[in-house]
Amino acid sequence: MLFNIGIVIGTFIFMEGVAWFTHKYIMHGFLWSWHKSHHKKHDHFLELNDLFAVVFSIPSIALIYIGYSYETYAILKYFGIGIFLYGVAYVVFHDIIVHRRIKINFKATSPYLKRIMNAHYVHHKVHTKHGGKAFGFLFAPKEYDIKKD
Repeated sequence: MLFNIGIVIGTFIFMEGVAWFTHKYIMHGFLWSWHKSHHKKHDHFLELNDLFAVVFSIPSIALIYIGYSYETYAILKYFGIGIFLYGVAYVVFHDIIVHRRIKINFKATSPYLKRIMNAHYVHHKVHTKHGGKAFGFLFAPKEYDIKKD
């Protein structure tokens, strides 16, 4: 059981690297045509960028399905669960807390949460395909700490 929990946690952590790479080289690369909708101010709930959530859910769904359907591949469901949990954390942090796509009354008090939110705001200062910084979602280096004067 601890091994399976380790797979879930390890996959969750690994997904931050996958998200960083995908954000920097795919979203700000050849699929900028989808992602640019996220870097523009708009008044509608959905963005073309939301298609990435659909695409990223496919491996999770497939791994969970195969893991539960075939005993030989049961271990795969734990990788799928790790991907799913990363997706949930992404939606809560990115879509709800940072971008307020669902209106909530939330004030960040933790220095870490303030740091990752600041990193995301720094990322959104650039509205073009090139020149962006801070491509992670749930991890940001200390350089993005909010300095107190």
